[in-house]
Amino acid sequence: MAWIVKDSANTQIERRDEPYLDEAMKAELEKTIIPRYPTRRAATLPVLHAIQHKHNWVPYQAIEEAAEFLGLSPSEVLDTATFYEEFFLRPKGRYLVQVCQSISCELLGHTKLLDRIRDKLGIEPGQTTPDGRFTLMTVECLGSCGTAPCALVEGRLHEDLTEADVDRVLDELK
Repeated sequence: MAWIVKDSANTQIERRDEPYLDEAMKAELEKTIIPRYPTRRAATLPVLHAIQHKHNWVPYQAIEEAAEFLGLSPSEVLDTATFYEEFFLRPKGRYLVQVCQSISCELLGHTKLLDRIRDKLGIEPGQTTPDGRFTLMTVECLGSCGTAPCALVEGRLHEDLTEADVDRVLDELK
């Protein structure tokens, strides 16, 4: 079996002059987040959340800035950001559509819903529409097995979904 490796050592990070983690964000984090944790390392998740909330994703430049702010190496912050599915390391659409693919949702028709969304948006899971409006993701469990199939659309849980429901929810966002 051949190993496929990526040339990470030569990766070029896109940079902008303005920092993602600006002085105002740092001051707010120092005031409201950092004091709640025993170490700065322990505040890694909330710092990443703050960056993503403000910018809708976590650019690699922001990971470096967060690492410097927290006194960590960039690789430690990157390890955290890549471990959790909730962080986006490339721009995501304005609307995030997450379809549950747990066993309950699978048994109750998540595939039909996913196919309907694929057809309607013209994208596959992990992709964003060309206009930047929608990003489609599959997730392992949304914790709503009793009301499967379900999806989380822009943070709002939709339960007992049918294909007609999917059309209605997506049309409301267009």
